This record gives sequence, structure tokens and C-alpha cells, in this order.
Amino acid sequence: MARAQSQYVCQDCGAVHARWVGKCTACEAWNSLIEEAGAGALAPPGTPKAVTKGKAVELEGLIGDTEEAPRMVCGIKELDRVTGGGFVPGSAILIGGEPGIGKSTLLLQVASALAIVGRTALYFSGEEATAQIRLRAKRLGLEDSPVKIAAETNLANILATMRKGKTPDLVIIDSVQTLWAEGLESAPGTVSQLRATTQSLIRYAKASGAAVLLVGHVTKDGQIAGPKVIEHMVDTVLYFEGDRGHPFRILRSIKNRFGPTDEIGVFEMVEKGLAEVANPSELFLGERDNPAPGAAVFAGIEGTRPILVEIQALVAPSSLGTPRRAVLGWEPNRLSMLLAVLEARTGLVLSSHDVYLNVAGGLKITEPAADLAAAAALVSSFSGCALPSDRVYFGEISLSGAIRTSAQTTSRLKEAQKLGFKSAVVPEQGEYEADSSGIEVTRMGELKPFVTQLVGPKGDQAN
Repeated sequence: MARAQSQYVCQDCGAVHARWVGKCTACEAWNSLIEEAGAGALAPPGTPKAVTKGKAVELEGLIGDTEEAPRMVCGIKELDRVTGGGFVPGSAILIGGEPGIGKSTLLLQVASALAIVGRTALYFSGEEATAQIRLRAKRLGLEDSPVKIAAETNLANILATMRKGKTPDLVIIDSVQTLWAEGLESAPGTVSQLRATTQSLIRYAKASGAAVLLVGHVTKDGQIAGPKVIEHMVDTVLYFEGDRGHPFRILRSIKNRFGPTDEIGVFEMVEKGLAEVANPSELFLGERDNPAPGAAVFAGIEGTRPILVEIQALVAPSSLGTPRRAVLGWEPNRLSMLLAVLEARTGLVLSSHDVYLNVAGGLKITEPAADLAAAAALVSSFSGCALPSDRVYFGEISLSGAIRTSAQTTSRLKEAQKLGFKSAVVPEQGEYEADSSGIEVTRMGELKPFVTQLVGPKGDQAN
């Protein structure tokens, strides 16, 4: 009898190796290979493989009547916004986030909201006992909702339970890293188990029409643990972001086959769980009564939602040979590029200063249009001159020092006007509805005149 083959699988990228090595040759990750059992016994040499004759499939054209995917609205508006209008029956959703960020709390609230309106919601937990789930529900005031719960990690038992009786509308698996399939010898959480269990759950969702919501662990880098192939398998990928020092939580859509990507929902952690935030701009702005140097308001766009957030900067003389560069909520490489452009194109000498940049409220910004607001905050802190508290900034800065146009200018200006801002600094190019903004707009095409306007022609001698 042939012996079962053993293989070593990278837990970061899923690459298969014949023997153990310290560094994966595919993704160059160290100590990521784990031994797993192969697919089965090796066939004797020369044994012919069975080949089935393919079946021709019917081809269709692009022209035709196609209905929009039906939606299952849960009633939590911020979550419905992120998913594109509600859960699609038969879809698979993967949600990831750091431990303690509030994933289980949000999912229990979602299951309860659907169960209360007559939907069937099943909650399978592989990390908590049913008694712990009941205690959380009691703390949230949801103990009377007809949600069905179970503590189970065996994939076969979970599938058998879901197939018993009426097909559920929503199935929550918390978390997919705890599941194990009987046909595999590898431990739960390994690449083989993740692929097998996820594929089985997706197959059940497509066949039955139930929406399956999977919880995924994250690595120390904030990425969902396991190979990226799992994110490719599901229909929607959501990330739950937030800082434990702030009560705000951001639910961000990274992938959505049934709706827009990069959409966000904003929640606030309160005593009774996660509460929706109808106007997140007011939370991220903070107090604006006493303006201080180094603070600028950025009018950004997250998905389809305009959001105003305060960018804070501190530029201080450094006694170190290599000054510090620290940034929270923004791309560090973007800050390095912006500092180089300020020094090369405007004459601001920042190479001997420590630079700290922070996005207020724990929000993470990836939009290039934040360049102008970040530059305004840096120049304001460097010169010691406070910026007007009723002004917003947005625009991308190129390496040549030009301020490039940003999309959805009208939406940004409308949001600023709604919150009481009186003026805005925007790129020179780009159209907007002047009558609908209601605020004074200043156009800037180059970075140097903008900096000169803030600190004067001799601003490079400040500090």
C-alpha cells in the first residue's frame, strides 16, 4: 500500500513545498511552512489517470434582461450602506478585524435585527460557549430575539444542522479559522482546512440561497489571516477598523461583487453595543473653537460618502542626527514624499525637524486628495501660524509641486457648507456647482504660492 504523501504549505501565501525550508520561496515569509497531509496515496508509476470527456456548455450574449440582485435589509443603516443595500441571498461575506474590536457584537446585533423581523438567523461560534453568547446578548438587551445559536467547529455537523428543517436566511460562522473538516488531517486554521471549509460553506450558500457571513482572524499587519485565495472565493470582504483608545469603529468594504467598494460605515461603541453614527464628520472634527497651529480640515470622500476629518501635525526642531518621522492614519511613504516636495519646491527646511502627523478620531486615510490638507497642517505647525477654523482643504500634490484636481468636488464642498465652514482651498482645475456650495472657494494651482500665502515669503526661516 502506498504511503500518504506529506507536503509543506505556506500559511501566508498557500504555496506548496516538497520539504521544509525556513523561508518560503514564493512570498519570502520566514517560518511560515507547516506540514500537512497530501491529497491521498501516491499512484503506482505508470498507472493511467481516468480522463472524462468534457461537456459543451451553452454560450450566451451580453444582451438580455437581467434583474438586480435581491437584498435582505438588516435595518442597521451603516451596515446596509457598506454591503450595497443589504445582504444578497446566496452570497458569502468575509469580515475581519482585530481581537476585541467588536466583530461578535456587531454580528449578534445583525442576527437579532433580522430575527426580530421574521428572518431565520443561525449563529455558530467556534470560540465561545453558548452561555457566553447569551451573556453578551443580555448585556446588549437582545436576549428576547429569536436567534438560534450553537457552539460547534465540526464542518460536517454545521452543514447537517443548516440542512435540517427550513433553510436559514443568514448563517454566521465565528470564526472560519476554528472550523475543521474530517477528511483532512491538518490542524484547524491551516491553509488546507481554510480552503476546504470555506469552499464547502460557499457551495452551501449558492445552492440553498442563504447568506453566509464568515469571521476571519487578522495578522499583526492587520490583514485577514490565511492565503488571499479565501478573499477571492467570497463575494464580499469587509474590514472592521478602529483604535481601542477611541470609541469609533469603521466598517470598510474592500471587495463587493454586489455593490461599491471602499464604502464605509461608522459606528460608536457604547454601553449597549455598537451604535450607528449618522454624521461621522462631526465626530472626526473635534473642537474647532480655539484654532491651534498644525491643524487643518480635510474634505475627503470614502466610497460615496463625503467626510470631513481633522489632520494634525507637529514640526519641532530635532537634536537627533536623523530626525523622527511618525504618522498615524496616513501612508508613511506619502508623508516622506510630501516633505521632500515641500523642501525642494517651496524652500521649507524640514530636514532638521521631527515631524509627527495624526488623523484625528482613528480614521485611516488613503485618498491622495489629503496631500493639500496635510501640507497645510505641516506648514502651519512649522511657522506657528494657526489656520482659519472655518476653512477646508483638498487636492493632490505632484512631485513637481503642482496641485492636481480631485474628484467629486461638489460633494466635498456641500458637506463642508452643511457643517458651517465658510471657505475652501481647492485645486485650480476641476468643475463644481458654484451655486450649490455656498462657501468661498480659493483655487490653487501650485504649492509654492499656497505656502507663501500661509507663512509669507520668508517662512523657511521660521522656528
